[in-house]
Amino acid sequence: MNPDTPIITGGLSEARPVTPEIQEVADKVRAQIEEETNEKYDKFKAVEYKSQTVAGQNLFIKVDVGRGCFLHIKVFRGFSGKEDLELLGYETNKTKNDELTSF
Repeated sequence: MNPDTPIITGGLSEARPVTPEIQEVADKVRAQIEEETNEKYDKFKAVEYKSQTVAGQNLFIKVDVGRGCFLHIKVFRGFSGKEDLELLGYETNKTKNDELTSF
């Protein structure tokens, strides 16, 4: 890292490929999203994500739910570990090309 490049606390990272850990986060909030949207998704595959460091970490995850439809989900992950997750929001009717943004 260039020492002259400032670190922006709370800034959103670049989009990254999904890791098994990020898919696990998406899987853990799937039931809550299905309940809130009154939908049962045949597919729930995370395809990319961005992160934001706060008093923990906000994860913005793009999820392929099949039939050309995507969701953007926002999950807060606390510092205490994998079980400390909170669904903060979601956006429906997204496409593969819609950029993940803070919401």
